[in-house]
Formats: sequence, structure tokens, C-alpha cells
Amino acid sequence: MKKSRGRTGRKRRRKHSKSFMDGVNCSHKLEFIRLKKWLKERGFEDSNLRPAEFWETGRGLMTTKALQAGDVIISLPEKCLLTTGTVLSSCLGGHIEKWKPPVSPLLALCTFLIAEKHAGEKSPWKPYLDVLPKTYTCPACLEPDVINLLPKPLKRKAQEQKRLVQELFRSSKAFFSSLQPLFAESTGSIFNFSALQWAWCTVNTRTIYMKHPHRECFSLEPDVYALAPYLDLLNHSPNVQVKAGFNEQTRSYEIWTNSHCKKYQEVLICYGPHDNQRLLLEYGFVAMDNPHSSVHVSADTLLKYFSPLDKQRKAKVSILKDHDFLENLTFGWEGPSWRLLTALKVLGLAAEEFACWRRILFGDVPSARNEQQALATAAKICQCLIEETQHVLLQISQLKRDRENLKTHLALVEMLRSEDLKILQKSAEILCNSNLGIT
Repeated sequence: MKKSRGRTGRKRRRKHSKSFMDGVNCSHKLEFIRLKKWLKERGFEDSNLRPAEFWETGRGLMTTKALQAGDVIISLPEKCLLTTGTVLSSCLGGHIEKWKPPVSPLLALCTFLIAEKHAGEKSPWKPYLDVLPKTYTCPACLEPDVINLLPKPLKRKAQEQKRLVQELFRSSKAFFSSLQPLFAESTGSIFNFSALQWAWCTVNTRTIYMKHPHRECFSLEPDVYALAPYLDLLNHSPNVQVKAGFNEQTRSYEIWTNSHCKKYQEVLICYGPHDNQRLLLEYGFVAMDNPHSSVHVSADTLLKYFSPLDKQRKAKVSILKDHDFLENLTFGWEGPSWRLLTALKVLGLAAEEFACWRRILFGDVPSARNEQQALATAAKICQCLIEETQHVLLQISQLKRDRENLKTHLALVEMLRSEDLKILQKSAEILCNSNLGIT
């Protein structure tokens, strides 16, 4: 029976939780105790990092000592890493080596994860498998109704990701069947689509980059994956800098920080200078106030603002296509990108200015009229995207009321679209207040 702590106890508890900033220490939980014991048996020693639950990022790692630039955040021995070498040394190895055509390193890792998860208590990797997410929020797991709410460029990539996982499952059925001698149950029930989807998302969202020499038993796709237990609890921030890689001397995968981190604060690393669309596509999350984020403008949207009767339109589009100026056109926190304005300037060239198109690609301004027209068109496109984003956010809030089962996924798209809206509103403000001649 628990005793009441009284007012003094409550005060002490409040003070203690405050010292842990916004994170609640989770190292007492059984799954983390087992994981740390399992890692220690494989040579991992760490006394500074603690699993914790954070308000903004969810599950992560906090430090029990202040970190300075140049400090090692984590050093994970090779024995703790799950690679294709791990797979080949398991009972799956012989089957993979015999199978033709060779399987990809990605499929080998997925197969291993599914098999070990199915093994349950018998799996030597159980302490790690127990702390892996049960579900994921990358596009491969999103319902079509949710994918339809994504911005057009991301929607296409999300649909491609779903198709890719479906095709991997379809093309791997024969290989999965060949593993039947290893299992008492039917491989069809073990290696089903939801199992593969879970394993694919685990590899896609949680692996670190680690190059391995090519083995004949694998297809020619690069073998660059390693699952890193405990290390993969580190969350992303676009505002920190780290250095990471495999240390040949210590035979460990190490991460060094280039930033300061206070005691009891969450230790964050940077997965790369990715915008929110890339983060959602690759990892299934969105970063608030991401400095790398931008809103993409499709070529179709761009061309709506220029007359189809322009005799030089076809030539202008061809020039932009040949010089790769129809892709990666964006609005960011600092307004329309140089690439977007360049494309608008080329499309807005008057007949007598057309010969100047090369100069525009090098950053020259053919005329004040052309410059002003480009900025005015950018403002119109920006306003149109603001209205479109607001409309989608309204749809999302209605769907959240009607589709309880989609609430988590809808909240993710809502966050992405809300960040987009902030960027567009900032861009609209910059265009409106610009000293570049817009009236």
C-alpha cells in the first residue's frame, strides 16, 4: 500500500520533476532495464543517458551531465548493431545464400525482424524488439483519405512509397515460402503484409548509415543499413549539429555533439537538413519551426498564371525544363526562393526581351517591369496556396471529429499544413513589404 507523501513530498516531487526540464525519466521501466542489461552484455557502457518521455518529441534520451561541443554523446559497440552480417549469421543465412535471384539487403533485414518478432521469448533480440514502435506514421502506413490531404508533391511521393511496399511484399512471397522449413506455422501467416509493412518502416525510419562490403548473396542495392539499439531513441532537431560515424579503432558507432546540452535536457541530434515534407516521408514526423522547411510550387500551379496564348510559352517551358527550373520551386521563411523567382521571370518575358533568358538564369534582371511582374505573380501564387492550405486545415478538423480511428495520422498532416501556412503567411508579408518595387 502506498503512503501519502503529504505537502512536503509533493513539493519535493515538483522540484525533482522540474530539474528534469520537460522530460519524465523512464529508466525504471522494465523494457528499458532489460534493454540496458542486454546492451551491457554486448559491451555497451553508458552512465549519462536516460530514456525519458518529452512533451514535444515523445520518447527520447536525456543527459545526466552537461554536454560540451566535442563530447561523445554515445558510443555503441559493433556487437550491438543489427546489420546484414547479423542476418547471415542467423538461421536465415543459409536460405538467403541459396535464394535466386538474390534478395536485397533491405529485404534481408525486414525478414530477420519479422522472424525474430515471431520467435518472441526465444529471440536473442527480444529486449530490442520490445522497445521498437508497434506502429508507424510514415506514408506507407497512412490511409488514402489522409494521403489525399497532403500537398501535391508529397502526395505523389507518399503514393509511390505505398506502392513500393506493396510491390516488395508481392515480389517476396516466393522467398518467404522458401523459409517454411524453419517454422512450424505457415510462412503465409508469419510473413503477412502488415508484418512486412512494420519491418520496412522500422528499417526505413530507424537505421543509421553504415556502408558494408557487397556480398554475392545480395542484390546490387547498396548495403548501408544498421539498426542501432538505444542510439535510435535520440530524436531529431534541425537546430543542432553532430558528427557521426563508425570508429574503426574502437569498433563502435559514435556520435559527437557540436552543440551544448544542459544537464537533464533532452539530447537531440540532426538527421540532416531536411524540410518537413522529407521528414514526414522518411521518418513519419514533422519538426515545428523547421528552418529548412519550405512550401513547394508545382509546375502546373506555376503555369496557371501565364497566358496559354503566349507564342513563346512552349519555348520558355522548354528552357526551364532543360535547365532544371521546373522542380524545387519553393516559398520559405525568407520569401519566394531564387529558383521560383527565376522561373517566373523567364515565363514573364515580353516578346522583345525573350533573347535575355540566359542572363536571367545567371541572376540578371532584364527590366523593372519583368522584376515587378515576377514578384506580383509570386504574391498571387502565395495567396492562392494560403487559401488552399486553410481549406485543407478545415477539412482535417472536420475529419478529426468524424474519423476517430484516423486522429493520430490526421494530427500529423494538420501539423505539416499548419507549418506550411506559417511559411506562406511569412512569405506573403515579405512580398507585400518588399522594397523591390511591388505596389
